[in-house]
Amino acid sequence: MPPLLRSYDPRDFAALYRLDQACYPPGIAYSKTTLRYFLSLRSAECLVALEEEKIAGFVLTEENAPLAHVITLDVAEKFRRRGIGSALLAESERNLALRGARHVLLETAADNEAGVAFWKQHGYVVAATLKRYYLGRLDAYEMRKIMAAPGRSGTAEVSKSSASAENKGRERKN
Repeated sequence: MPPLLRSYDPRDFAALYRLDQACYPPGIAYSKTTLRYFLSLRSAECLVALEEEKIAGFVLTEENAPLAHVITLDVAEKFRRRGIGSALLAESERNLALRGARHVLLETAADNEAGVAFWKQHGYVVAATLKRYYLGRLDAYEMRKIMAAPGRSGTAEVSKSSASAENKGRERKN
């Protein structure tokens, strides 16, 4: 059964902050101030996934069409490998495409093999290596994806990899 996805509610903040702290090491996880900042951007969208009546994950993006940025994609360890990250990403990409985003970028640690594989599975490609991006010592990849334009029916037609992700169902700095 796919997770229930919904928009962020400010009452979710504490749970999202705890989840981000659990998903990323100190210095890479967002501070409360930084997470609040990103959530408050007018161009930001945050989708939350619920499983077993708990927040299982969330994705936070911002867009300035035609460019969009995945700020973070977090999934609680207990809920990983259930398609939650893929479901969040597919819905987020659909929304971004409808708002005019044609290019999506993100950063992920170059040594995070599982994370890099996840993004590649969803159609992202390594565009650059960002030297010492994390903590002034860890390299990151800048990864990008080109989105398809919305179809004539008014729905977004995302690349095949995103569409298949929707049927299956984390990441930012990891």
